[in-house]
Formats: sequence, C-alpha cells, structure tokens
Amino acid sequence: MNKFVYVSARLFLFLTYAVAFSIRGSIIHITVKEPKLRKIKFAHLQYWIDRLCCKSFGLSIHVKNAPPQGAPGLLIGNHMGFLDIIGIGSTRPVLFVTSQEMRETPFLGLLTEMGGCIYVERRNRSASRHELHNIIESLQNGLNVCLFPEAVSHDGSVVLPFKRTLMSAAAYAQVPIYPYVFNFKTINGKVFSDRNRDQVCWYGNTPFLKSLLAALSIRKIECEIKFLDPFYPTLDMERAFVADEMHKRISAEFRPYVTH
Repeated sequence: MNKFVYVSARLFLFLTYAVAFSIRGSIIHITVKEPKLRKIKFAHLQYWIDRLCCKSFGLSIHVKNAPPQGAPGLLIGNHMGFLDIIGIGSTRPVLFVTSQEMRETPFLGLLTEMGGCIYVERRNRSASRHELHNIIESLQNGLNVCLFPEAVSHDGSVVLPFKRTLMSAAAYAQVPIYPYVFNFKTINGKVFSDRNRDQVCWYGNTPFLKSLLAALSIRKIECEIKFLDPFYPTLDMERAFVADEMHKRISAEFRPYVTH
C-alpha cells in the first residue's frame, strides 16, 4: 500500500472517530443536565475515544505503576503534543484542562467542548480563581483531572518550567497529585531522535493538520507512561515548592530525543 493511500485511510478512520465523538458529546450536552453526572459521562467518553484513537495512530503504550482506577486525583505530566493527550486519556476516564485559545480553535475547539474540557484563560489572570474552582469541584466529585503545567507543548528536548497556580487544586480538594512521565521510545522501530521528533511532537507554530498527517504516516509508535509516587499536597505548602518538586520528579524520568 503506497503512503498516500495508507495515510488517507487512517485519516478517514480518525475523522470517523471524531464525528462519532462529537455526536455522542452533543447528546450528553443536550440530555444530561446534572453537572456532576455530565462531567462523569464526558470523562468516560474521553476514555472511549482515546482508546480508539490509539489504534488510528498505531500507538502502543506501556503503562507502569498506574494508580487504582476510580481513585480521584490531579494527573500532572509533561506535554509534547496531541499524542500524549491520547495516551494518558486511554489509561482512565479523565477531564483535561486546556486553554481558552484551544476552545476558540476551529475543529479542535469542538472536540474539546464535546470532551468536557475545563478551560483556563491564560490571557486574563483575574479569571484564575473561577478556573481553580472548576478543577477543585471536579476533583471533589471523584473525577480525575489532567493538567499540563508546562502550559504549552514542546519538541521533546526538555521539560519546560511548570506554572504553579492550578496545581493547588489538589490541596484544596484534598486529593493526591499523580505525577507521570510520558516518553516516546521508538518511532517505526527507530529510537526517538531529532530525525523523527517532528512526526510525533506538535509544538510551536506548526499547523495542526500538518502534524496530524505526519503522525498518521507512522505505522507504530511505542510510548511509555510511568506514574511516579503519589504526592499529597497540603494548603500550608508553598505553591513554588509543589511545582518545583513535581518538575524535579518528572524531569528526572523524562527521556529527551537522541541527537544524531
């Protein structure tokens, strides 16, 4: 099968999943009025679609030390693009925290809406208290919430510094932080390197469609998600201490791309 036909077939499959996801999400929006139940259904919908999308992208994920299913907590990990979102979303029902800018992005905004994402407005810090409340409420309702504290995705060279504010939601909700590390291991059987990183990382000003097609052209991507020891924050801990501790733990286990 030539590359064009192969990528086209996988793109069609991905778009089919996206349409099914949007339809099911719309039904939840219309029929489920109780906020807690709606969030639960969105989290399970996200789990369902991410497991399907792993097949679309040939994503093989090895999970280590996963916390028990049903144990609410704030998941915190490194971020290199949409593949790590699909990866962590395939491990358990979860609500993702994403930016208001993403909500305003055509196509991706619709998908995040249908997935019940919690939005943060990074362009206006005065909104942070309301956003923090939304995360706390979800955690208190027994849901897992996933936060990418780098705030932007990167090229796989280093874990960027962590933003501090939203991590305090775990302390207010009295739930643990579940730090994890997402590592690409091999791309089509070759080690993750500067030669293939742009096929799996979505960062900078790269258009989403270009990155999507690049990822769909790969036959197999091997990844590892390693959960680290749970961290139990308290309200008397400095936000800087919590952010720095999580960054230190995750950075220690992160494996950057190999330079040739």
